[in-house]
Amino acid sequence: MLGKEYNVIGLMSGTSGDGLDMAYCKFNYNGKHWNFVIDQAITFDYPEYLLDSMRIADTLSASDFLKLHNTVGIFFGNQVNRFIRDNKLSVHFIASHGHTVFHQPNERLNFQIGNPQIIRQITGLPVVADFRTQNILNGGQGAPLVPIGDKLLFHQYDYCINIGGFSNISYENNKKQRIAFDICPVNIVLNMLAKSKHKTFDKNGEIGKKGEIYLPLLKELNKLTYYQQSPPKSLGKEWITAFFLPILNYYNIPIEDKMRTIYEHIVIQFQNVLNNLPVGTILLTGGGTHNHFLVELLQKNINHKIIIPEKKIIDYKEALIFAFLGVLRMENITNCLSSYTGSNSDMVCGVIF
Repeated sequence: MLGKEYNVIGLMSGTSGDGLDMAYCKFNYNGKHWNFVIDQAITFDYPEYLLDSMRIADTLSASDFLKLHNTVGIFFGNQVNRFIRDNKLSVHFIASHGHTVFHQPNERLNFQIGNPQIIRQITGLPVVADFRTQNILNGGQGAPLVPIGDKLLFHQYDYCINIGGFSNISYENNKKQRIAFDICPVNIVLNMLAKSKHKTFDKNGEIGKKGEIYLPLLKELNKLTYYQQSPPKSLGKEWITAFFLPILNYYNIPIEDKMRTIYEHIVIQFQNVLNNLPVGTILLTGGGTHNHFLVELLQKNINHKIIIPEKKIIDYKEALIFAFLGVLRMENITNCLSSYTGSNSDMVCGVIF
């Protein structure tokens, strides 16, 4: 392992369906720290027909679901081949997160579409995938998985926060344990509302900042029981459908007001988490980092120093870390800790195809 270089393509498809993030990463271990470079990275948009099917994947029949699993795997494999060809890359293996459809850890249920065996067949490269199942079967949440990368690749920051479909945080407590959990939904809900305005997302918060905070909605959202639970804990699309949307849909108010209220809800949930922690530096990444209105609200209301890194890290940190999880899996090194997933033990997670 010492001095060996790993050239890995990491694949990440987020809950909000923004596209397939692909990062060609180089890793090496110097005996003390892991070093990395994101050499090349790109996001491939999903064709509209495929994205439409992915959005309703949880409602499909068993046979149609498996067909979609294969179709997404074909899309992933073809895009990897295109990425390798266009950039003349030398790749050791692929690490694929897939696209989450089901996440119900209390039911021991979890599934990401994007068949890794098809990716393997199309690319001819080994594939590491299915990172969550073993952890869930071992009593864990199967999420979040990124914190081991925060610990080993981004240790210079006190807190790592990613703002994607959901926001999540990772940090070390005073016992040197890595703690991580989902804070609240962000883009998964904002994007749904943006569609009512014929937009795919709320660019820079332009829709939401025109609205007014609607206190009855804000109070109800803040009372959701998830926020009172102690970690380990995680969120999924099912939670949005069962708990968040019924409250949101109950109120017949302008979309701008709903959005502005959700922005305030996000800020309050961040405050509830962060203002009880020692003041430090926050590495802020994920698509929500490009939302100037949201970032300005956070900077005004949080007593920590927010650091926004280069664009490659903002956009491809999760793809990078899944590539890294693949490296650890290949070397049979622990890549999933019980302190943040709640599993019965630390684990080496992922299946090699």
